[in-house]
Amino acid sequence: MSLANRTRHGARWLALSACLGLLAPQALAHEGHQPEAPKPTAVTPTAGTHDAQTYFTDTLVQDQNGRTLRFYSDVLKDKVVMLNVIFTHCNDACPLITRKLREVRDAMGEEAASKVTFISVSSDPVNDTPQVLKEFAQKQGVDGPNWLFLTGDKANIDLVLARLGHLIPSPEQHSTQLIAGDVGNKRWSKIRPDAPPLAIAQRLQLLSQPLAGR
Repeated sequence: MSLANRTRHGARWLALSACLGLLAPQALAHEGHQPEAPKPTAVTPTAGTHDAQTYFTDTLVQDQNGRTLRFYSDVLKDKVVMLNVIFTHCNDACPLITRKLREVRDAMGEEAASKVTFISVSSDPVNDTPQVLKEFAQKQGVDGPNWLFLTGDKANIDLVLARLGHLIPSPEQHSTQLIAGDVGNKRWSKIRPDAPPLAIAQRLQLLSQPLAGR
């Protein structure tokens, strides 16, 4: 059965996610780094009365090409997204997870993957300049139009990370948990980074499909 056919069965996804722990509340810590500090769960808009732009804010950030973007209006609005947090001098989890997400994109196929925006936010904006992020993206083979690597003023990035539930005292302590979202329809999932690429791809493809009745 093709990936496209498999993603039509929402009930099967729920069983799969329970089996694989895709939606488990705890992500893996960086191997060899300090244990992750406890962090609050991000409160994402879940009701029509909660304005997503107000919550996520239009904080200014920069991508790996040096473009200045508004976090909600330019990065998130009306998109299906896969978010994660990285820092470029990480030698273990960050490049591994980036390569995992590249496998996820490959598993989806070009057409389906084009409907998802991958967003990697730096937890070390002081050192991760746009040029440094560009070099990291090129090294990992993921520098493309639908994969944004974000940095910027530290106060701005701290606000973005706080809205995602990832604000931490040091870059090394960031969570490796993935966040998948259908921003327009306010559907969000936290995903373990050790989940199989095909299972993550299925979740993203489900989020990319129109809701029934719309």
